[in-house]
Amino acid sequence: HGSALTALNASKRQPTMVEEGMEASRLLPADCLAIQEIGASGAIFDVLAWIALLFTALFMAFKAVNADPVVRKFYYINAFVCGVASFSYFAMISGMGWETIMGCRQMFYVRYIDWFITTPLMILNIGLLAGEEQWMIAAIMGADMGMIFAGYMGSVALVPTVKWLWFVIGLVVYIPVVIALVRIFRQCVLDKYDMDRIELYGKVSLLTVVSWSVYPFVWLLSVGTGGLGVSAESILYALLDVTSKCFFSFMIIQMDVYESASAETQKEYV
Repeated sequence: HGSALTALNASKRQPTMVEEGMEASRLLPADCLAIQEIGASGAIFDVLAWIALLFTALFMAFKAVNADPVVRKFYYINAFVCGVASFSYFAMISGMGWETIMGCRQMFYVRYIDWFITTPLMILNIGLLAGEEQWMIAAIMGADMGMIFAGYMGSVALVPTVKWLWFVIGLVVYIPVVIALVRIFRQCVLDKYDMDRIELYGKVSLLTVVSWSVYPFVWLLSVGTGGLGVSAESILYALLDVTSKCFFSFMIIQMDVYESASAETQKEYV
């Protein structure tokens, strides 16, 4: 009788929060009765990020018109990067650009469209700052696009093993991007430019590597394991996007760096 009673009590035991979360993460989108969606706090940060990105895009576009030809290309690329990102955030705050993924979770796929367009352009910006050859810049841009593609495929995967394989693929493709930013591009700027430009490159590349390296951790804790809610995920991505795009844009347009480099070039031809 004792063993039967124990078995009966075990069958009535309520599942823990961890067990409930693991069970929910196995639900396919078609089986969802309710969806975990973004809340008010996440929406507020999305609005703030949209304002910051839109302001930066407009500022860069207007300044590009009368900018020195040496630095004008950076203004235009910045404007395009922040402009596309602002479109993405406007879509999200309008309730567009999302789908339900495994675990009955709201996932804004429009982020990946944004990143697929904007992050390669940021690499182009950094490559131009370093004076790197076009083929090398194009190769690293391609690796970056592969990383974003892998991140999206991992997000929408319905089989856990496939999800984590895509995550690993994305990390592997990210390695050459980091190597290029910390070694290849850096060596190029060391060989070609003065200390001012070298210091600027160091700041820009450090900001990029550090901020971009946080994105996989957010993915891991949110879409990957479901540990973070949709609002917390949105808040972290908003902070990262503003840091990696807005701060980046204002950092890379330091005119005195390009003026000094232009002056050195003119001296060589005198």
